[in-house]
Amino acid sequence: MTDESNPALNAIYVELAAEIVAAYVSNNSVAASEIASLIETVHTSISNLTQTAKEPEVVPLTPAVSVRKSVTPDYIICLEDGKQFKSLKRHLRTRYDLTPEEYRAKWGLPSDYPMVAPNYAAARSELAKASGLGQLRKTAAAAPVAAKPAAKRRAPAKKS
Repeated sequence: MTDESNPALNAIYVELAAEIVAAYVSNNSVAASEIASLIETVHTSISNLTQTAKEPEVVPLTPAVSVRKSVTPDYIICLEDGKQFKSLKRHLRTRYDLTPEEYRAKWGLPSDYPMVAPNYAAARSELAKASGLGQLRKTAAAAPVAAKPAAKRRAPAKKS
């Protein structure tokens, strides 16, 4: 099954086959009568490599739960395995080596699909607000009063 429609490509295949056979023969003992069949076999193998392979059938993904049911107030359900999480990002990275963007693309989810349960996000937000995060610092009520400058000390008089 050589590609004789393209002589330039066929010449490349012959050259590659010759190099491979030369390397093989230099390290292995081969009878002289077998070299021609060896070259032909290698050439055929190289030619077959360029033929387009059948693309594997795309099996439609079936999530563990429906996308609509995967987001609940208290947890997010992973579409890969059906487990419940408050935050899905770490599970996806450690178990499936997926980023949130890759996960969304794999399952055809919108870019605003949450990775954190809504109640958990609200609780974290309240905790942050209670600790004062996200607020500007308050300015000092009054500028500190400048203290009197310390008296300059004089060096002791020299003794002669």
